[in-house]
This record gives sequence, structure tokens and C-alpha cells, in this order.
Amino acid sequence: MAFDVDGAAYQRFMGAFSDLLSGPFADLAGVRAGSGQRAADVGCGTGALSAELVGRLGPGAVVAADPSTSFVTAARERLPGVDVSEAAAEQLPWEDSEFDVTLAQLVVHFMADPGAGLREMVRVTRPGGVVAATVWDFGGARAPLSTFWRAVLDLDPDAATEDALAGARSGDLVTLLRDAGLRDVEQAELHVSRAYPGFDAWWETYTLGVGPAGDHVAKLDAMARTRLRRRCREILPTGPFTIDAVAWAARGVRRPNGHN
Repeated sequence: MAFDVDGAAYQRFMGAFSDLLSGPFADLAGVRAGSGQRAADVGCGTGALSAELVGRLGPGAVVAADPSTSFVTAARERLPGVDVSEAAAEQLPWEDSEFDVTLAQLVVHFMADPGAGLREMVRVTRPGGVVAATVWDFGGARAPLSTFWRAVLDLDPDAATEDALAGARSGDLVTLLRDAGLRDVEQAELHVSRAYPGFDAWWETYTLGVGPAGDHVAKLDAMARTRLRRRCREILPTGPFTIDAVAWAARGVRRPNGHN
């Protein structure tokens, strides 16, 4: 998966959407300024959600982890004072029951083993604490990348997209969180919108090699890339436009010790 890229490339591609999503997601998880909560950001990327958590709780109350060396470097530069570890969700570097809230924004669908990753998130959360996750609604074609994948499928109906990834459909995250041992699991939709100055600015972000979409573009020969760009151009306006996106989100509560 192409996430070992420069942090600035990720920010241009998906980081702006992550920034917009972080506030509503932190609200859903119940992260409150002045609460004294400690929070962990699992799969922190370049630090969008971590920055939101720091704004509410302070840098000393937030830790983060990501398996990408370049993203960890970017997050550390963005958030001095926050402990950012290079680690996968399936092997978190923290002790049992350390946090009041443990969150995973736009990462469950990229975990090597989503079940194991979420169980690790439960492990590091105190009994009665909250575990929450969010993933774009690829299944309902309401993700920021849905227009791109629509164009891909128009040209190649057998192409692999992100629709079937873990958490990308209604109810997926609820099932995953329940299977991880959480109680009182609830689902919600989170809505964000991002403006683009024009088609070229939108298309350029897909040429940066980030994620499955970046992988797809990078593997195309010049003719196929031109055809895909043309098809995207047929779908989207030339001038300024806005991409509206929806993410599925779910939160649950860790059961008392011995009742997971």
C-alpha cells in the first residue's frame, strides 16, 4: 500500500479531508476540553486527528502511532510535545488500560488485520472508556475518492477499488467493534466538504502516489492514464467545485475488566 510517501503528498491528497473530519469525529468519541481525558490516535497519519485532540486536551494528554516512517516524521514535526510512535495498530506500544479514548480515523480499512487492531485498541483503553473508528463510505459511493473510482470502473469494470475494504459499508464498523468486545456500540454518519479551484488541482493529487488510488494511477501506462484523466474530466467541472463526502463512524465502550 502506497503510504510510505512524503507527508506533504498525503496532506495534499487526503490530509485536508482528514482535517475536516477530525472535529466531528472527536465530538462523536466524546473528547471534551477540560475533561482531563487521555487519548490515543491509532494510525495517525500526518497528525490531523492528533492536532484536534491536542487542541482539546493538550499535548501531554495525547499519544499517537503510525506504521509509516514518513508519516511519523511529519506528525512529530507538526505536533511537538506529542509522543508519536512508529507502530502498527496490531502491535501498539502502550500499556493496558492507559487511555480514556482510543481513536482510529481513516485507518481500519488499511489495517493488516482489522480485528486484531481493534482488539489492541480495546486493550489500551480503560474499562468504561471509549473506542471509536471512522472509514469513508466507499460502499455507498460517498467517499472523497468515489468520483475517481467511478471513472476507473467506467474504463475497467474489473478494477479493484476500495469498496470492499473493512468498515467501508453501513454496519461494518459496528460489527467490527462488537466483535472486538465493546458494548453500547453506535453508528453515525460524518459529513465534510472540500473545495477545489478546478479540475487540474483535483487531478494532480491523484498523481502523487498516495494510497490505492495513487497506486492505480502509478501502474497505468501513459495512454491509459490519459484515458482515465479524460473520463474524470467528463464527470467533473472545469472551474471551482466542491466534493461532499460521508464517513461511517462507530463508537463503543470497553466492558469492565474480565467481561471482554
